[in-house]
Amino acid sequence: MKRLVFIFGIVTASFLFFTDDSTNAGAQLFEEKFAVGQTKGESGVYEFDKAHTFIGFEVNHLGLIDVPGHFRDFTGTINYNAEDITKSSVNFSAKIDSVDTGVAGRDAHLKRADFFDAEKFPEMKFVSKRVEKRGDDHFLIGDLTIRDLTKEVRLEFDIKGFLPGNERQGMRMGLKADTAVNRFDFGVDYGKNAPAGRPGVANKVQIDIRIEALKQKPAADSATKAE
Repeated sequence: MKRLVFIFGIVTASFLFFTDDSTNAGAQLFEEKFAVGQTKGESGVYEFDKAHTFIGFEVNHLGLIDVPGHFRDFTGTINYNAEDITKSSVNFSAKIDSVDTGVAGRDAHLKRADFFDAEKFPEMKFVSKRVEKRGDDHFLIGDLTIRDLTKEVRLEFDIKGFLPGNERQGMRMGLKADTAVNRFDFGVDYGKNAPAGRPGVANKVQIDIRIEALKQKPAADSATKAE
């Protein structure tokens, strides 16, 4: 019995030793190959990858729980400067009619005049004005327009990393940004005359943006590929 226990212990230790080494080696190989978070990337224009980008928001309901939502139809570009990030810019727009909170009735209400008024104001947009770098923190300052009302907003952002391109696609980058806005600043005044107490919908709206974007290849490359 003691001999079996001893043999089992040797086998287990060997398994753990080789498994850890192979796992670490695999992780190191992956990081070296894809260089996630280890490169400043390449300068150029990156277009939002709609399949892997999230333009979202959260707003508190009745002082109890934050209700999330997002926009399904949007476009956007990042003009990235690898040598000086403060010379970069980000612009995007979203179709109000594509708002999605997972509840059809609520989505229909959000499109009406007392919220976004999608028929009269079909689009929201953001146009960056500058990028600020403070230590390890980065901030994107720009104009956010909703219901044709424009206010300057400040988003803190973090570049999550880059993946190299291939024959079909250019380099891919990941970026996460967030901020908070007051909905009344944009004319979304639903519930403004509600009696004192807990508001049905909070004034503050948290904006959460997660972007994967693909660097656009020069037209010459596309023409060569087409031939």
